[in-house]
Amino acid sequence: MKKLLLATASAALMASAAMAEVKVGMITTLSGGGAGLGIDVRDGFMLAIEQSGRDDIEVVIEDDQRKPDIAVQLADKMIQSEKVDVLTGIIWSNLAMAVVPASVAQGKFYLSPNAGPSALAGKGCHENYFNVAWQNDNLHEAAGAYANTTGYKNSFILAPNYPAGKDALTGYKRFFGGDLAGEVYTKLGQTDYAAEIAQIRASGADSVFFFLPGGMGISFLKQYADSGVDLPVVGPAFSFDQGILQAVGDAALGVVNTSQWNKDIDNPTNAAFVESFSAKYGRLPSLYASQGFDTANLLISAVDKADVSDADAFRAALEAAEFDSTRGAFKFGPNHHPVQTIYAREVIKEGEVYTNKILGPALEDHADAYAGECKM
Repeated sequence: MKKLLLATASAALMASAAMAEVKVGMITTLSGGGAGLGIDVRDGFMLAIEQSGRDDIEVVIEDDQRKPDIAVQLADKMIQSEKVDVLTGIIWSNLAMAVVPASVAQGKFYLSPNAGPSALAGKGCHENYFNVAWQNDNLHEAAGAYANTTGYKNSFILAPNYPAGKDALTGYKRFFGGDLAGEVYTKLGQTDYAAEIAQIRASGADSVFFFLPGGMGISFLKQYADSGVDLPVVGPAFSFDQGILQAVGDAALGVVNTSQWNKDIDNPTNAAFVESFSAKYGRLPSLYASQGFDTANLLISAVDKADVSDADAFRAALEAAEFDSTRGAFKFGPNHHPVQTIYAREVIKEGEVYTNKILGPALEDHADAYAGECKM
């Protein structure tokens, strides 16, 4: 397996023979479908490490190619050969389910910058597993709550057939008070949505909710716009995030989506993050980049307070979450998932750039539905 990058927080450390005190293994998607998500998580994470000026954190980065078997092989290699202390980086929930339980069972810490499957939030929770992004259902729950405020009564809903897709539709249905005109699971990685759009057209729906991250969302939105079906669309940020919007273009304008982050959240950490990320990488940050950035800063805050070899102390330092988040105040619930405000955002155009602006909170101080099942 090709090693894509071996990075440390300081070039001076690389030049010396010194060993890092904390070694991080990042397994993320850097090629193929969905690569933009992994690239953004990586870039946000490494920006925070660089800005910290740390010389005691080493990061080994590998490409999982969005394949569970590759992710498992990489995790085994990082734990057994690289001797990492902490793992992070996975985008896709099916890969997280393949990697996380075995990793934490071996005494490693896992900090998720994205995937938050329900199975790891409830009965499958673990004291060494922390999700810095959200539990999968959360943004979809907020979309259901927003749909209620608009008066939608009959939604057609669709998502890919994998753990996060199932969590998505479960989340929307948990908060949406209307009826369902249709419920469809698509193939993961699907690019042709003619059949699904025909079903929507014939369904009698008054609205559409979809979760199709990465290239799937680009394909669906373009085909939906070309179809002439004019039903309003609601979705989570994953289908309307910064990288996706440039590829979708005008078809996304005006669509309301839900997110726990946006570039216009008004706090000094977020403003500095947006400015520094844009300057370093030549693009606006995405939701995923903000999550990578926050994950790294959580890690740094724990390293400041405890030695990773003292698992109890390091775990307590992570639980305290004493870092400046791009979201403002940050706290974990009892199952190590965030309790946070989720916003409704509208797709707009600023000059030649498609982006989002916050309309207002959809759910405030929101915790996930599975925390009560978690017995740590």
